[in-house]
Amino acid sequence: MTTFDSKYDMYPAGDVGVVEGEMNIPGRGPTTGDSMEFNTLDEPIKETFLRDLRAVGNKFFHVLIPREKTSLLKEWDLWGPLLLCTFMATILQGSTERADNSNDGGPEFAEVFVLVWIGAAVVTLNSKLLGGNISFFQSVCVLGYCLLPIAISLVICRVILFTTQNTFLFFLRFTISMFGFTWATFAATKFLGDSQPEGKKCLAMYPICLFYFILSWLVVSHSNV
Repeated sequence: MTTFDSKYDMYPAGDVGVVEGEMNIPGRGPTTGDSMEFNTLDEPIKETFLRDLRAVGNKFFHVLIPREKTSLLKEWDLWGPLLLCTFMATILQGSTERADNSNDGGPEFAEVFVLVWIGAAVVTLNSKLLGGNISFFQSVCVLGYCLLPIAISLVICRVILFTTQNTFLFFLRFTISMFGFTWATFAATKFLGDSQPEGKKCLAMYPICLFYFILSWLVVSHSNV
């Protein structure tokens, strides 16, 4: 009885003892030594920006050289698609100097922007309805990153437009645009093909081809410098 009372006499009434210890995340091991995991909350903004930039660049590389199929699906993001969409919409928008000219024919920035995102959403929805086994944002991520070949063809065609146009240069721009279309479709098929059930892959690939073809045709028809 004396021992029991002495344990409570250590702290006067109204006082509590100091609770000491470590707060560790379950399953992540100790927070000291070589096994300590990096906490991004303590990461400098510059390091965070460079790390995300490297991740985006790595995904662009896998689109240009689609050797394996999971690089865009493991850790999806929408930074790359947003950059490409904004870049293409800025270049493809109609000339402001000729905004009142009915022959201008160039799309507005918002039209291209909406076309890309709504188109990607519709293609993804079609894929999900056919039984695709990837998430909505994974599919949008892949479709957005695979715009890179079309964006590159847009830059090349834009440079060609600075010269005097003729039939040969038109067919050259057409060939470059169709090459970008083919490469974008091939890359998207490489990443998304296995996510569709057997017997429905063609139904899933057709909207992808149509989506990239429309954007490629905008590149061909763009004639404003």
